[in-house]
Amino acid sequence: MMQKSKSSRNPRKAKKPKGSPTLKEPQGSQVPKKSTARQDSRDTRTDRVVRKVTMKPGTMLNPVPVVLVSCAADGKQNLITIAWTGIVNSEPPMTYISVRKSRYSHELIRRSGEFVINLATESIAEKVDFCGVRSGRDVDKFAECGFTPVPSDQVSAPLVAESPVNLECVVRDVIEYPSHDMFVAEIVCVHGNKNLFGETGRFCLEEAGLIAYSHGEYFGLKPRPLGRFGYSVMKPKTRRRMNCYPSSRQSK
Repeated sequence: MMQKSKSSRNPRKAKKPKGSPTLKEPQGSQVPKKSTARQDSRDTRTDRVVRKVTMKPGTMLNPVPVVLVSCAADGKQNLITIAWTGIVNSEPPMTYISVRKSRYSHELIRRSGEFVINLATESIAEKVDFCGVRSGRDVDKFAECGFTPVPSDQVSAPLVAESPVNLECVVRDVIEYPSHDMFVAEIVCVHGNKNLFGETGRFCLEEAGLIAYSHGEYFGLKPRPLGRFGYSVMKPKTRRRMNCYPSSRQSK
């Protein structure tokens, strides 16, 4: 509260000296500066909100893996590029691939009940794309792309030698949908390139040059990770011991 001047205590109105400026009171009630600051802060935060555009329902889940699926039945073998794949269970290890009903590979997998997931890398990206746009009914993709088929240990479908990781799979269930069928399979055997194993026996998958698929395009994965599982809650000493990145929360 402002203190009253001595002249205001005199009941008689004090005369203003000649030439003194006339001060006008601001119209309306004054808002304390502290409240104004809070209001400005709220307005600023509102301005920073990203505005959304509503789109029609679609398969806008990106990025997704890029894999070569090899399959074989009745003496015929084929390759198909798949992006709709993932893990559905840990014990036993289960995966899935979604294949359009009209694909040649769909027919082979239906008959054999087996397939191999071969991870794709930057060095074979163009060939991987080719296997996704050409039909095995018309071309031998192994021969056309120069891929080397290698006999698997437990399934009839061959491995792709040029892939750094190969997962042999046996179909356990088929879930039918209008456009695609989901082949849910158990991973019965895994193969990895020997040169990706370090001196301590660690499998250095980050050195394989894997690729992902996002909104119609292929992207190489950065070899430098942002962190590792659980690093957001690790103690600083644990972070340093495991060579994890510093916490963004601690740097604020």
